[in-house]
Amino acid sequence: MSHGSNIVHCDGPDCPHAFDVMPIQPRNGSLDALCPKCHGHGGWNKEIDLVSFRCKRAICDRCLGAGWVETGSDPVGLPDIEAGPDGAPRWTTRYLAPEEEAEQDTDGPLAQP
Repeated sequence: MSHGSNIVHCDGPDCPHAFDVMPIQPRNGSLDALCPKCHGHGGWNKEIDLVSFRCKRAICDRCLGAGWVETGSDPVGLPDIEAGPDGAPRWTTRYLAPEEEAEQDTDGPLAQP
């Protein structure tokens, strides 16, 4: 037996149901302020069923899902992949100055679902 549904599509963080059932992310000690784009949630609902609350979410490209941003001059750590000594890929953390982080290209191949 199927259940009723009321699916709402959200175009971005300004939609009325964008932050339904999304908690504010806990503050990481190295970041200073709530993200101005996602308001501390780290992302928003792209699609949500208002009956069952199942949803599809988008990650905020401003804070990379952390919900918090650096406002001072401290470097910002971003996850990255580099080639190891044996040529195999490995995860690393790349540090950027806040002004460099704001200029990052977030329209790469993984930016779109």
